[in-house]
Amino acid sequence: MIELAKRIEKVEEYYFSKKLQEVRGLDKPDFPVINLGIGSPDFPPAKNVIESLQQIADQRGSHGYQSYKGIPEFRKGIASFYERIYGVALDPDKMILPLMGSKEGIMHISLAFVNEGDEVLIPDPGYPTYASVSQLVGAKVNTYQLDERTDWQIDFEQLEKRDLSKVKIMWINSPHMPTGSVLSLDDMKRLVALAKANNFLLVNDNPYSLILNDSPQSILSIAGAEDVALELNSLSKSHNMPGWRVGWLAGSGEHVDAVLRVKSNMDSGMFLGIQHAAEQALDQPDSWFEELNNLYRLRRSKAFEIMELLSCSYSVNQAGLFVWAKVPDTIESVEEWIDTILYSAKVFITPGFIFGKAGQRFIRISLCSSVEKLQDAYDRIKTSKQQNFTELELTKEEN
Repeated sequence: MIELAKRIEKVEEYYFSKKLQEVRGLDKPDFPVINLGIGSPDFPPAKNVIESLQQIADQRGSHGYQSYKGIPEFRKGIASFYERIYGVALDPDKMILPLMGSKEGIMHISLAFVNEGDEVLIPDPGYPTYASVSQLVGAKVNTYQLDERTDWQIDFEQLEKRDLSKVKIMWINSPHMPTGSVLSLDDMKRLVALAKANNFLLVNDNPYSLILNDSPQSILSIAGAEDVALELNSLSKSHNMPGWRVGWLAGSGEHVDAVLRVKSNMDSGMFLGIQHAAEQALDQPDSWFEELNNLYRLRRSKAFEIMELLSCSYSVNQAGLFVWAKVPDTIESVEEWIDTILYSAKVFITPGFIFGKAGQRFIRISLCSSVEKLQDAYDRIKTSKQQNFTELELTKEEN
């Protein structure tokens, strides 16, 4: 066998890549698995978004290579969106770089700024890709703990006491996935000051700001943030376009150009039709998002009911696309418990250990299933619990 590159020795296949193969293997036409794991919106994009894609795709001259920086109309659409939603003024010619989804931006930023041996700070719990990409580029991964007792906020006193002199990037994510916590403006100011004092890059991964969140914020709204901060954003979650792979990077022209040097060697631009459709998506009125969030609120209520059925504890103050909850102390192995639910009730729920050590006693439910499916999941789990209780009582009687 050809020897593998050392850079992948510590990197495992993404959890969902493996687990969903197992889940699909349990599917039966008469009793399919209900997948409450993945945050892939099941609503369609706005109608004019789809119409725009169709219109451009029908034009003969639309299918050639596009600029690595994206078309001006798309970048101007992002700038207008930032002005309207976050009150942030961005120069569309210098401060915005379209991406094939923001996930690739994590790799591009890391390749552009991190040398082998540099330290990278990632949240625990947090999005697993921050750690895996950091390992792929040879960085030393350090975590900063988010604490359940403070509603998953950053412990600044502890963080500011650490030696941060070798840190190159600190990843933040607000609203945070998986916990749903939100950083205040004061916390963002404190983070910008910390980055300046220690000369590291602060990167905010910001795809959830419009979902069940009353105060959308951008790190770039903080005075002086451009000197030390970048922001990733996308249309995947907020605009129901996960499979379209449309995102962007925003920040100072110097930082954006550094990432462009990597990106321009990795792809050949985004399809023209997708860019024009994304421009339409960014221009949706507030009423479109209000309607979407009303539907998510109904789903969240049902997800809370499932957590209560499972005797899990949770905060009602969660933003974003998921419900995060702590499992009962009586559960010895969360992974085994989740598999028991999967195989007995045919309901898949995400175990929190995949997000870090701090998530080991937690689980996560996605809001990307209809209220009817969530109710079906509730009924299946309830039936399964009753059957298990009955079997336990029969065993006691036999003994």
